[in-house]
Order: sequence, then structure tokens, then C-alpha cells
Amino acid sequence: MPNQPDLPKAYEPQNHEDNIYAAWEKSGFFRPENLPDLEKRKETFSMVLPPPNVTGILHLGHASMLALEDTMTRFARMQGKRALWIPGTDHAAIATQTKVEKELIKKGMKDPRRELGREAFLEEVKKFAAASHDTIVHQIKKMGASLDWSRECYTLDEDRNKAVNTVFKMMYDDGLIYRGHRVINWCPRCKSTLADDEVEHKETTAKFYTFKYDKNFPISISTTRPETKLGDTAVAVHPDDEHYQKFIGQTLEANFVGQKLSIKVIADSAVDPAFGTGALGVTPAHSQIDAEMAQKNNLPVITVIGEDGVMTAEAGAFAGLSVLEAREKIIEQLRNEGLIEKEEETPQNLSVCYRCGAAVEPLPKLQWFIGVNKPFKFHASKHAPIEGLKDDQEITLKELMQHVVCSNQIKIIPEQFVGTYFHWIDNLRDWNISRQIWFGHQVPVWYRGDEINIGSEAPGDDWKRDEDTLDTWFSSGLWTFSTLGWPNKTEDFEMYHPTTVLETGYDIIFFWVARMILMTTYTLGEVPFKNVYLHGLVRDEAGKKMSKSAGNAIDPIEMVEKYGADAVRLSMVIGTSPGNDFKMYEEKIAGFRNFTNKLWNISRFVLTTTSLTPTLSLRERANPMTLADNWILGRLSEVTEKVTNHLEKYEFSQAGEVLRDFTWSELADWYLEIAKIQRKDSKLEKNTDEILLYVLEQVLVLWHPFMPFVTEELWSNFGSDKMLIVHDWPEVKVSKQNNTEFERLREIIEKLRNWRAENKVEPKEKINVTLIVGEYFEIFKDEINLEIIKTLSRVENLVIEENKDGSFDYQFKVDRQIDAGKERERLSVELEEAKKYIVSLDGKLANQEFISKAPAKVVEDMKQKRDEAAKKAEALNQQISTL
Repeated sequence: MPNQPDLPKAYEPQNHEDNIYAAWEKSGFFRPENLPDLEKRKETFSMVLPPPNVTGILHLGHASMLALEDTMTRFARMQGKRALWIPGTDHAAIATQTKVEKELIKKGMKDPRRELGREAFLEEVKKFAAASHDTIVHQIKKMGASLDWSRECYTLDEDRNKAVNTVFKMMYDDGLIYRGHRVINWCPRCKSTLADDEVEHKETTAKFYTFKYDKNFPISISTTRPETKLGDTAVAVHPDDEHYQKFIGQTLEANFVGQKLSIKVIADSAVDPAFGTGALGVTPAHSQIDAEMAQKNNLPVITVIGEDGVMTAEAGAFAGLSVLEAREKIIEQLRNEGLIEKEEETPQNLSVCYRCGAAVEPLPKLQWFIGVNKPFKFHASKHAPIEGLKDDQEITLKELMQHVVCSNQIKIIPEQFVGTYFHWIDNLRDWNISRQIWFGHQVPVWYRGDEINIGSEAPGDDWKRDEDTLDTWFSSGLWTFSTLGWPNKTEDFEMYHPTTVLETGYDIIFFWVARMILMTTYTLGEVPFKNVYLHGLVRDEAGKKMSKSAGNAIDPIEMVEKYGADAVRLSMVIGTSPGNDFKMYEEKIAGFRNFTNKLWNISRFVLTTTSLTPTLSLRERANPMTLADNWILGRLSEVTEKVTNHLEKYEFSQAGEVLRDFTWSELADWYLEIAKIQRKDSKLEKNTDEILLYVLEQVLVLWHPFMPFVTEELWSNFGSDKMLIVHDWPEVKVSKQNNTEFERLREIIEKLRNWRAENKVEPKEKINVTLIVGEYFEIFKDEINLEIIKTLSRVENLVIEENKDGSFDYQFKVDRQIDAGKERERLSVELEEAKKYIVSLDGKLANQEFISKAPAKVVEDMKQKRDEAAKKAEALNQQISTL
């Protein structure tokens, strides 16, 4: 017996994972340039890591992302591709600045920005971001992510700033970036603008008031925000509404709670005559829709709410009050004047800031925008051109974003989100890209009087730079190509762009995915990626969203330390599907830890009991000599094909499920047990060991993308000079092996096992069996097959008789000495229990009140259980009759 590896009985991931990751990093294989046989790697795989925000630590959503993306990368690397996965972090402008401000306030500051000044405050933010970055990188490595750390990027570093400034100038020169006074979304707490898709909607209720401006005003209006009516300059009605025809075009004076208003009655077909009174108070300063009406009708704009959420001087007697205080006082005064006609509760989608949850105020401000509906001359890429578009063709950004998805040049997985994408694009407004915060890419614009200069450097001493910063999605929208060195002409860009796939959560399809498509197709004239894979959100066992405040959040790194990274990764992949939320709980992770140990024990058995030294040369000589050998090799070939096809289609859960079933059921439960029998035959021992080693090798290779740590550790026992991370993916050569004969053998063993279970035969008790078979009689002439049946079904004496008519079916007779009286008594007790159960189910199914109220599935399940119980009772009756 050769020297065998000394493997402990249980796999302890804590003893191995850090060392394995360090070995991977030392090998340099995360860098595609260092991969073996580089000249043969003609095909590339490239992907960018969706950069985690430098605001804290990783959560389960990040863990899901890392598990899926590392599976893709390792699979591509083993397939012989130049696999590049680029890491990075996001400065996350508003989120990071807000978090630092909160921390400084906790330390005693009242207004950190004002007290510290711009430079000192930004130093505090940078220190926080750097510390958070180090924590995040450590956590990513704990998950086993094989990222090329030599190419790590940061959305706010110097190279990304160069890309941002270059694109800004390009868009400005093309007339797509402009500065304008428009109603935007304003967060009074963050003191900054928000893009439309950064506004969340909170379901709540509000009071819907119907009233007149004053007792002489002829038209009643309805609103949930009476405080904004101080800024009304018009009332809009539908042009065909008979109630208001005579007023259209008139300008009416009103005294609204002491404030003099000049109200013009305008016609607009967008007004719904059936909603409220059919008349809409138009507040141009505090509604985007109203602002558009004001522009069409040349209406004045009166701002009555300020950036701090407090009523302005334009609000007259209500100046200085908060929005809610002003609302209460206005309603009170309207009641006193008898002007309120109706008050009712109504559902409301309250607009709130996606970061702090504060109510958003629409306000008119001078901001920078990207015009999505303005035509420009498209510049086609010579590198990877977009099909269907010509150089210098007139097109809008919106049309460009629609074209590349509509023409399938970008494939979105799952397809259900294609409709979601188009719905968002169809309703896209001009993108407000400026933010009133300090942390971020400063707008590269300089002013001198009325002059404007675009660039990162001041054109002279007397120029002043715009103090605003750019929306964080502006810089992350350039992520696929700025990380590859653009605007410099680099080998990385030429080789790896467009990237192969973008994997991210479906919740940021608008925030990020769509903006990457916008920015890349405009800037480069090519798509940023060929595929988009959208994973679902992680929820708790009850299906609720996880959060620290709810106390149901799971720390992925804590789970890694407890159960190992492989178990956490598998729990994020198997049982999930793209675009669908999935439940996560500790017991699920513990279950996959058990599977990790199962793989370890399978490997330990093969490696420590083989009569051979595990080497590649021996494994390559695997040659089937028995029915079971042919079966396991044929099944391995089929499983390899299925796993490969699933992975190439981004069907990760299906691939894992196929592989898990093969590993646990067919390899562990069947072939390993059969191998123990075959090894007793000196003619089969060596060959059986070769097959075991070969199958184990292939299984470890197939599992590596999913669970890299345990497979790499086990691989080290094979004596290979090549790490598993760069081992070749198995070629798919499906054997046309007919496994029907072995399946018949397995079926007989399962029937005998079931018979033993049904008849409560103790495992240690041997039985005598006469087996009568037809079509497959020849396979039972083989002594090893007979021994397999005897051993696995615990048969003492096995007699085979041939069914001369060649019947496909088989039957067996069991000779067993039993106490008929005791057996009849036991079976009778079981029969009575079955009858009682049937009666109870019949009672429920006969209850019409229960049937009418119970869910259809519950009733159907109950009927199925009743049928199963009836079949069991019939079988018990037959057994009693036989006795």
C-alpha cells in the first residue's frame, strides 16, 4: 500500500481558507497575463465588480454578487479564456458625506461643513473612506473572490477623474450637457439635488382638501399640499370641460389666506376632469409637471419653500414656518373662513430621499443637466461598433439606449426586466447631474463674469470654479471602460472591452445599468457589456427585507467564519434564480456546510483507501470493466455536459443542483458502495481505484467555481504541479453508454430495500431471495453484479431464475422466517391507524364550509394525502391476507 494522505475526519475551513487565498494571490493567477498557456488563450472574459460603497461593510447582497461573479470568472479561467475581473470601490458621494457628517455630529460638532471648511472636511471624509475600503477588501477576499487586485480602481481616483472630465467636455461640446433653471428634486436634509430615480416612494396616507382660494373665486381646487398654493400662478382645466369653458384665458385675482394671488385659467389636455374638481392649482416652482405648464403658458414662478424646507419671504405671513407648520395654519384659516368644501383621507406615494428618507421638495434651481432627447451626431466605434447605426447619424441618447437592447446587442437576464428597462427609458427626463455637496468629482467648469470655460484646470487667475460636484452615477457610469485605462489607448481596453457580462442586483437597473449603457454608447460608440445578469434581493426566512434595525440581518463574514466561505457561497447560488428574491437563514448555510463535509468525506475515502498513489497518469488510464464502471463514467460525462451548458447560459443554480445530485446520490450513495465490493476482487481492485480517482478529479474540477477553497485543498493531495484554479475544464465528450442494464440492477436493489423497510426487517437480518427476470437475464450471470445485489440489499442467498417468455418485468420471492402472529398484529395496528386517518380526512373534505374557505392548494394536498393513505391501507390488507 503506497503512502496515503493524512486527511482529518472533518473539514475545518478556518484552518485552510486564509492560506489557500494567500497561495492564489502569490501564484499571480488572478492576473490574466500570468495564466499558463497564455498564447493559447485567444478568447477573453472580462467583468467589472459593481463597486461597493465605501460607507461600511459588506452585506448579504454583496456576498450573493461575489459568489455569482467568482463562479463566472473561475469557470471562464478554467475554460482557457483570458479571464479578467476588475475590483474597485465607489466613493458614493451623498451616502459617504452624510455618514461622515453624522459621525462628526456625534463627536460634538453642530455643522461639520461650516466648522471645518471644505478642505478639512474632505480630509475627514477621505480618512473614513480609506478605512472602510480596507475593511471591504478584506471581506471580499474572505469570500474567495479571484479579482485582479493589481488593477483595483476607485471611482474618485485620479484616473477616473480624468475620464469624468473628458466625458463632461465631450458632452458639453456636443450640446448634451447644459446649465438651466429647472424644477428638480431637492433633499432638505442632505442639502442636495437628487436624480428622478434617486427618489423613493413611501406608501402612506394624506389629507386631500377641496377648497376655494377665497369666497369670491369661482373655481374650487383640490390638493394634499395647501402650503404650496401660496405660489400658485394658474389654474389648469381640461379644454373640453364644460364647467370651466367660460373662464379659460381669464386672469382672476384672489386673496388666499391673506396672500394676494394673480391666477390665470389655462387649458391643458393632461388635466383629468374626473379627478378632484377637475381643476388643478398650478404651482410652477414646486412641481415638475406644473413647471412644464408654466413654460408653455409663460407663467410667473414664485418660490414659497426654501432649500431648508422652510417657507420663504414669498409666503408672506407664513414665512419662517416649516412646511408642516404652514400647512396646519393655512388649513385652520381656511376652516375659519368657511372655504373648505371637503376633507378626505387618500393614499399617497410620498417622495422621499433614497439616502436619508426625508420628504423631497421639488424646487427651481440652476443646475447642470444631460439632455436625453436632444439629437447629436453619433460617432461609431471602429473597435466594437454598434450594429445598425452609422457614423455621424443623428440620434438622441434615449434612442441610443433603446436601440442596443431592442436589437439584442445587450441581453438582459432574466428577460422580464427588458420591459422594465424600456418603461424607464420611455419616461426618462433630462438627467440632473450636479449635486450641492463637497465629496465627489467637482464640476469641471470655471466662471469669469458671463464667461464659461470647461476643463479640470483654471484657464487663469481670475476664474472661479463651480462648487458643485457631479452625481456619483456619472463616474460609475463610465466604470467598464474607465477601469480599462480610457481615455488613454491601452492594451487592456483593446482586449477586454466591451466586457462580457455585468452582474448586479435588479434594484439598480435604473441607477447604474441604464446609465452605463447611456454613457458608454455615447462616449465610445459601443456597448459596455454583452450580457446583464440581475440577481434578486436577499430576504429573511419570513420573506422580509433584511436590515440592522429590524434585527434580521445576517453578517456574511460572521457566517464565513462559522461555516466556511464555500457553504456561504453555495447558499447564495443553489436554489436561487435571476431576478427573483430569495430567502436566507443560518440553517440553510449550515446545510451547505454539511455538503462541504460530504465532499470532503467522499474525497477522504477515495484518497486514503486507494491501492494506488494518486497521480494524473493513473487517473488517465481509467478503463471500465464492470456494469457499474460503465454507468458512473457515462453519468459523469452526461453531468459534465449539463453543468457546462448551464454555466454557459448563466444557469448557476441548475448547474449546482445537477452536480450536487450526482455527487451525493450517484457517486457517494451508489458507486462508492459498489467500489468497496469490487475492490475485494483482485482482478478489479486496481481498475476500480483508477476510476475512483478519475471521477473524483473530475468532480473537484466541476465543483471548483462554486466552492473553490475545499476543492483546492483536496486537490493538493493529488500530487499535481498545477493548482486547481488553473486546471483545464473537462472536455464535453458525452458517452453514448446505454445505462439501462445498470439502472435495472439499481431498481431491483431499491425494491428490495423498500420491501425491507415496509416489512420492518432489521438491517442486521439477512433474507433469502429468488429473483425471476426476463429481458436482462444475462447481466445476472456476472458474479460481481450478483454480489452487488446481495451486499447492498442485505441478501443471504440469491437465486436467479429466468422468465422464459422474455418478459421485461421482474419479480422476486423472499424466504424469511417470521412469527406470523406477531407480524399480523403489527400490521393490524398500522391498518387501524391508517383507517382513522382516512376517516378524519374524509370528515374535513365533506365539510362544505371548510372546503369553501380553505385555499385550493390545501384542499388538493388533503385529497392527495387521502389517496396515499387509502393505497397504504390496501397494501396492509394484502400483507395481512398473505400472512
